[in-house]
Amino acid sequence: MKKQILSWVNVFVGCTIMAAGFVYFINPYSIVPGGVYGASIVLHNLFPTIQVGTFGYMFDVPLLILSVVLLGARLGARTIVAALFTPLVMNLMSSLSYPSAEALHALDPTLLLGGMLDMTDHLMLTTIIGAAVIGIGEGLVVRNQATTGGSDIVAMILQKYAHIRFSNAILLVDGVVVLFGLVVIGFGVGGAEDMTQPSWHLSFYSLIAIFVTSRVLARVINGEKNDKLIFVISSKSLTDLHRYIIQDLDRTATCIKSSGLYTKADKEMLFLVVSYKEVAGLKAKIKEADPNAFVVVTDAYDTFGEGWKELPSKNEVQPE
Repeated sequence: MKKQILSWVNVFVGCTIMAAGFVYFINPYSIVPGGVYGASIVLHNLFPTIQVGTFGYMFDVPLLILSVVLLGARLGARTIVAALFTPLVMNLMSSLSYPSAEALHALDPTLLLGGMLDMTDHLMLTTIIGAAVIGIGEGLVVRNQATTGGSDIVAMILQKYAHIRFSNAILLVDGVVVLFGLVVIGFGVGGAEDMTQPSWHLSFYSLIAIFVTSRVLARVINGEKNDKLIFVISSKSLTDLHRYIIQDLDRTATCIKSSGLYTKADKEMLFLVVSYKEVAGLKAKIKEADPNAFVVVTDAYDTFGEGWKELPSKNEVQPE
């Protein structure tokens, strides 16, 4: 029960963080980071009296229904709550952060929180911060077996009926949204008479936001992928090395009987995974045990098992 409650709390916290990223760093500057909320930002520029979160509802609810009808998907309670809670929080934050309805409709950054968060002259900074905050929030949601709906549902429909790979379908959807923003918004923070922010500059900010969000999202879900996979092949008995791995590193390894292809001599091969911080000490110990040992150190993309991560369930979302 404690684990379930914590998981639900993380979903709500993730949705709130994600909404804050949009409200304070993305929406006021008409940056279009792809997906449902990117399209909502574009539509808000056409219909400024309708809030971005409201447009989010207009996309999310039909897409959730489509996922059931066209994909036969069984939507989890967390996904439904996340898809409905995020636009609500976004609208509430927006209403509380602007002093008047006119400022809210215009999403005027000079009036956001009394002008304390005006990043008009620092678009690159607000793009990176906003994208990172969105990635952190979305990562928390996904880590707790939920999604925020949106463009991933469109991508799954394209994958099933147009036979487009899921990753390519996501890029296609985001690309269409960015182009939509390029056509509709035109000049970002500036107006038609202000040529300091031409539309193609805005599109570059949007692409940067998409990239940063995807990288932060993957990092939050998967953590640091800097574990190292090590093979040690030696013709000697590596008893001291075994003791170091078990006692000093508090790890274990797999000892594999092998033989040299050329010499046919029996050899010992150790297979183990360690953190990157442990590699230097391990290499020094290997040199003490056998200076002529053959050693291979490579990256371990993902490590599962005792002492590492649990294997994901079949319904768990994996970003890459």
